[in-house]
Amino acid sequence: MISYDLYIAYVLATSALVLMPGPIVTLTVANSLAHGAGRGVLTVLGSSAGTGVLLGLGALGMAWMLTALSEWIVWIRWIGAAYLIFLGIKQWRATPVDLKDAHADKGPVASVLLHGFVVAVTNPKTILFYVAFFPQFLDTSRPLGPQLWLMCLTFVVIAMVLDSGYAILAGHLRRWLTGSEKGRLRNRITGSLLMITGAGLALVRR
Repeated sequence: MISYDLYIAYVLATSALVLMPGPIVTLTVANSLAHGAGRGVLTVLGSSAGTGVLLGLGALGMAWMLTALSEWIVWIRWIGAAYLIFLGIKQWRATPVDLKDAHADKGPVASVLLHGFVVAVTNPKTILFYVAFFPQFLDTSRPLGPQLWLMCLTFVVIAMVLDSGYAILAGHLRRWLTGSEKGRLRNRITGSLLMITGAGLALVRR
């Protein structure tokens, strides 16, 4: 199983990254503001299911890849850290999105769940992000499979709890989540966290 120190570091890093607004948070907040916290929580349930499926499939492939490329694990970690820094720079420079312009779901409960699931499972950048992020916290002296499954489960639980927090607090957080200036600030906070995470992981690996 994963070492205690690595697991604590993983939980802290995952929490910071999940808190950064992305497509799932945007949809969750839009549904909460338009229809109440209940719809936002339903969105989170759907997106958490999608994230679980995506992570599960990714873990199967990642376990095989990292085992086959065990001699290259150090380079994979360096490339992953560099990719996180690249994403941070890209996010810093991205055009700000105003969450008040996000389109809320108007359909029945099933469509809200399905939309959340689809948003989570069809983001092509997600798997690349996990491939860059997960190897940083793996102990290669221990079996990889159990570590990856624990990390997947932990990620889904953290995402469900924190995204539900967005849904429940959306009304109170409205002035912090809407407006182009706030969007620019979110981008820069998100970008900074990604760059710090990537740089920190690179320094640790040194």
